[in-house]
This record gives sequence, structure tokens and C-alpha cells, in this order.
Amino acid sequence: MNTILISIIAIPIIEILLFIKIGENIGAINTILLIIFTAIVGVYFARIQGIRTIKSGFINIYQNKLPIYEILSGASIAIAAVLLITPGFFTDTMGFLLLIPITRKILLYPIINKSKNQTTEDKTIEAEIIEEKKDEL
Repeated sequence: MNTILISIIAIPIIEILLFIKIGENIGAINTILLIIFTAIVGVYFARIQGIRTIKSGFINIYQNKLPIYEILSGASIAIAAVLLITPGFFTDTMGFLLLIPITRKILLYPIINKSKNQTTEDKTIEAEIIEEKKDEL
């Protein structure tokens, strides 16, 4: 709860500081155009990555494999798209990092590894059925 509250306060402060610093160097109009450009390019790449993830998920389903990575990857691509639409340089950087497949794998590796360990645990119960009376017609 505390990290969420700190994030809600810290991210806009970081964004405002970056707007000021970048605006001083390249100008206000160029800063606004750069934000619009990163949003458009980011949404375009999010669309491409999303389509690739859906195709990969269908391939895994056809091969009778669980598309765990594809599900988590699709969710991270959706989060990346939201971050890229949000105006700001820090959120754009985080969004682009989620769009790059290598960094996405690095970020999702602990979650996927944890889910694989949970699915490999054998939770079967061995039992024997003993029939006392058989219904005879």
C-alpha cells in the first residue's frame, strides 16, 4: 500500500522535472511534439507486439502447451500501451522497456518460474475404491 501511494506521488513529480529539464534543452513545442511522437510510435509497436503475442499463444495452444508467457506478455504489453499513451518521458521509458521482448522476459522470468514450480508439484492423491455391494438387476 505504501509503495502505491509513494508511486502516485513520485511519478508526477518525476514527470514534471523531466518536462522542465527537457523543455529547457529542446524547447516547449519540441517537447510537446516529442511526447506526441513517442505516444504514436509506442502504440504502433504495442500493436505489433500484441499481434505477435497472440500468434505465439495460438501456436502454444495448438501444441497443447499452456501459454503462460504469452498471457503475462499480453498483459505487460497492455500496461506498456497505457504507459505510452500517458504523457511523460518516464512513463514512456517504462512503456518502451515493457515492449522490448528481452526486457519483458527479464521482468516476467520470476513470475513464470514461480508458476512452473507450482504446476510441477504433484498433488495427486492415491486411493482405492472398494465396492461393498453391487447393484444387480
